[in-house]
Amino acid sequence: MRAVLLRGAVCFIGAAGLVAGPARAGPAVGQFEIKSLNAEPGEIEVQSQNAYSLGMPKRQTRSTADGLAGDDNSLPRQMHALEIEAGFSHHFKTRVGIEFEKERVDEFSSAGEAGHFDAIKLDEFEIEAILVVKRRLGDGFGFGLLAEYEHPFESSGQRTVTAGPIFEWGHGPWLASLNPRVTQFFGGAADDFGRRDNKLDFGYAAAVKYKASDRLDFALEAYGVLERVAGSGDPGLEAQLFGDFDQHRLGPVVYFTFPHGQPGSEAETKLGVGTLLGLNDDTPDATLKLSVEVVF
Repeated sequence: MRAVLLRGAVCFIGAAGLVAGPARAGPAVGQFEIKSLNAEPGEIEVQSQNAYSLGMPKRQTRSTADGLAGDDNSLPRQMHALEIEAGFSHHFKTRVGIEFEKERVDEFSSAGEAGHFDAIKLDEFEIEAILVVKRRLGDGFGFGLLAEYEHPFESSGQRTVTAGPIFEWGHGPWLASLNPRVTQFFGGAADDFGRRDNKLDFGYAAAVKYKASDRLDFALEAYGVLERVAGSGDPGLEAQLFGDFDQHRLGPVVYFTFPHGQPGSEAETKLGVGTLLGLNDDTPDATLKLSVEVVF
């Protein structure tokens, strides 16, 4: 089973480069997931991370010499990630996956059309590694490091590298997590002036979770991104016209755990359902979160 899943992930990744399309580089809005320091040797986890946005901010438009321009805020209506995670030891685990998105259209001739969305499509593949520097065994403090590479399926899109620490602190049924990170953009197609916006964004994911029972957890989660740290990069026309965009979300999430497999097995399925509320005008009013994680 593990070999089949890993071969399937490699096949997905091998398809990269077969799809071409226009470039885009809004704020680095990642998946709405709290990274964990839990790493078990030989453990395989299949994950589906999904998000649906409601109450989208109106797209800003402006007439230019080349036609109508629209802002580049990252506002996919839907995001769906399929991933496989493998633990190699108590201190190291890695993950590969693909992501589908339903994004705003790139070509439009009116302000009304600028707010339309394309059909959902395969957007990128990713490789992630987590190094657990200090394990958290029950109560106490844990610390680790995250590194992630994302490669768009659009040949002209920019690639990204994301890195940052992972902090955890547990006490009884309570667990607090913090994942600050920076995302560096690079590569991709140049604009008409030969520029590439190799900017640096800052993001965060944070949560406080309460374990009500072996099968039920309640959490308050927050996610955000600050675009273009310290004026980094070389802003293109849209960024010059409309500026940068920061996004912030906060809301409750409930996690249900369902054991399966043989008695005494660690195999389980975890279902997460929640609503993240937008905290500023550049963020959708609400983002519905649905996650499914199956551990073998």
